[in-house]
Amino acid sequence: MTQAEMKLCSLLLREHFGEIVEKIGTYLIRTGGQPLRAIAGETGLVLDQVKKALCVLIQHNLVTYRPQKRGFVEYEARCGRVLRILRYPRYIYTAKTLYGDTGELVVEELLLNGQMTMSAVVRKVADRLTETMEDGKAMDYADVSGTFVRLADTHFVQRCPAAPESPEGPPPPAPALVLSEKDMYAVPRLSLVGRGKRRRSCDEEEESGERRAKRQKQDGESSEPPPDDGIYWQVNIDRFHQHFRDQGIVGAVANRMDQTSSEIVRTMLRMSEVTTSSGAPYTQPLSSNEIFRSLPAGYNIAKQVLDQYLTLLADDPLEFVGKSGDSGGGMYTVNLHKALASLATATLESIVEERFGSRCARIFRLLLRKKHLEQKQVEDFAMIPAKEAKEMLYKMLSENFVSLQEIPKTPDHAPSRTFYLYTVNVASSARMLLHRCYKSVANLMERRQYETKESKRLLEKSQRVEAILASMQATGAEEAQLQEIEEMITAPERQQLETLKRNVNKLDASENQVDETIFVLESFIESTLKKP
Repeated sequence: MTQAEMKLCSLLLREHFGEIVEKIGTYLIRTGGQPLRAIAGETGLVLDQVKKALCVLIQHNLVTYRPQKRGFVEYEARCGRVLRILRYPRYIYTAKTLYGDTGELVVEELLLNGQMTMSAVVRKVADRLTETMEDGKAMDYADVSGTFVRLADTHFVQRCPAAPESPEGPPPPAPALVLSEKDMYAVPRLSLVGRGKRRRSCDEEEESGERRAKRQKQDGESSEPPPDDGIYWQVNIDRFHQHFRDQGIVGAVANRMDQTSSEIVRTMLRMSEVTTSSGAPYTQPLSSNEIFRSLPAGYNIAKQVLDQYLTLLADDPLEFVGKSGDSGGGMYTVNLHKALASLATATLESIVEERFGSRCARIFRLLLRKKHLEQKQVEDFAMIPAKEAKEMLYKMLSENFVSLQEIPKTPDHAPSRTFYLYTVNVASSARMLLHRCYKSVANLMERRQYETKESKRLLEKSQRVEAILASMQATGAEEAQLQEIEEMITAPERQQLETLKRNVNKLDASENQVDETIFVLESFIESTLKKP
């Protein structure tokens, strides 16, 4: 756990959950598993505050707990899961792309609340969608339920582990949560009938407290718990990562070959997306006949042409696609480990070119291809003058993009009798870049917070004016009155707000772009660790 990661986790927790949760989360990340009393003692917070903060962190899957032999319960932060908060906008956007506005709001609600029952999600999403519709129209619960079921079928949402029914006797200090694999994506059969409701207007809400309390009491007596009570759902982050990885592989094939090749690889990945685990080195073997039958309707290519494309992909030096047998017209798999290594290498090459120029990138690519080279060989192969090649190699060596390996001819390691070979260690370079990416995101977040803090007074004024305008428009105010309210913000202030909005949007976009690089590097590093 590096300092950069700790700092980023701390910033993310503060931004999304506030100071108290951030204090406890950061303490657990720094110290590891701790019991409740130790957390309260070390952080200086009231025990009740600590309990509530831990409830929030457990609800959002950011902290786990486990009972110890001596009877107390230990709480431990999941640093990797905290860093995933950075990717929430990308998960939501992906759900919107695949399943429309309904899918977007389902995923957004689950991310905002950590865990929810299906019935609660359906009602909340239906209400939110009804708000955006024209008067007289409402979103049907059945439509939202249908989208939720499709998300569960494609494994984008999954059930949370639940506490088993405890036997007679004293309850354990902490419940052991269990979930069988066959139930993980099983959607409960709900007959949710109804439509989304709009928020009530101010006049309707002016009921006396006595009448409202009476109605709530009556509702409480008549209402039964929902049929899916106790069955909670959460977003399956690994499945989203699998989708991002597949998109990256398809894009890489399209850049290297053509659109048809990428569509063939996309079809192979789509056929095995549910059957292949997120950490598997290969997809399930697929026959040429199966791939042909599963191609999208728009691709009217002959079976013979498909076989030629598959042969071409299998013979490609990058080895994204491999042939694993000859039955069924040929069995083919996608080599996920090699694909991730290629994506990470392309990212490294791109960064070297941006930072040091095209000639350094030429040397870097040369070392990647040849593995080990002496300085004289680098000069000859790259066709760069000796002085410039030396400068470039030392520059990349000082920045840890290139490493130097000594091979002595004699045991005394005398410099005159030692070979000095330059090489690129892709895994260590990826780790170094990942660390820098974390620092970059933390800096971007701090800059965004500073920009917002500097213009806090102006932002509050702008929000007040917008609220006044909205209420006046709702009551049917005249144009002249609205104009007068708008003029409360002067022209220089309006310009300042525009500049602030533009700067904050740039910083947000930069955070998302850096996170894309983080995802590629993290996926590659994880695949090297899992590789047998």
